[in-house]
Amino acid sequence: MGTFQEPTEKSGYLEQEFRLFHIKDQTKKEFAYHYHDFHKVVVFLSGRAAYHIEGKSYYLKPWDILLVSRHAIHKPEIDPSVPYERFILWIRDDIAHQELTRCFQKASDRSFNLIRLDSQVQEHLKELLYDLSASLKAEEFGSDLLSDALFTQFMVYVNRIFLEKQYILDQKSYTYDSQVESLLRYINHNLTADLSIETLARKYYLSKYHMMRKFKEETGYTIHSYIISKRLLMARTLISQGTPVVKAAHMSGFTDYTTFSRAYKKQFGAPPSK
Repeated sequence: MGTFQEPTEKSGYLEQEFRLFHIKDQTKKEFAYHYHDFHKVVVFLSGRAAYHIEGKSYYLKPWDILLVSRHAIHKPEIDPSVPYERFILWIRDDIAHQELTRCFQKASDRSFNLIRLDSQVQEHLKELLYDLSASLKAEEFGSDLLSDALFTQFMVYVNRIFLEKQYILDQKSYTYDSQVESLLRYINHNLTADLSIETLARKYYLSKYHMMRKFKEETGYTIHSYIISKRLLMARTLISQGTPVVKAAHMSGFTDYTTFSRAYKKQFGAPPSK
């Protein structure tokens, strides 16, 4: 994706309730901003990497955990001079034990995605992850059951730590622009409201050109394309839950159905009726 004027691209596809990847590579690949239809846990093991998630930049240390919520727009920035190793866990939004996804909703509400652990808790989660990785590859009796149990155990601990703020809060581990963060938070919590550039500029007492330039600098995409993309994702979720298409468009902040239908087809490759 050469320009961020267009809606952000989706990446990855998940059929199972969860998948675990253990990856070590060294590449000069540059990532575009993207989103997933599932939640993602990134466990950073080694290398030099930063993650940009919804306007915040996180600078990672070994065994840092990032919670990337479904539809959160993000990208990694990797230093290609050293190997980059990580565990990545993909988790469907509609898993049987819905309470295990609470941490992702809380990450969105807080606009904060990083879990940094003390060494004792770190060792416990490290052991669970390696056990889960081994179990998923095994073919012995009950491997599937054991994998599900280990996944549940890992996610229970991650939720406890994040929901109860039992993590190390290091102010040097992330950076953000407070005005852009406020804008992002307001947009995401008020997708059906009037989000015109003029309205947002008045609300935040900013020159609209200064606001637009700052938003693009901090996030990599325009205010307009960000709002349209988030509204389309909301509409698609409503449609998948059985909401009639026209009603879903209205509930997602679109006042003109033709504009909605055209934008939907452009972002998802098919009309909303499909």
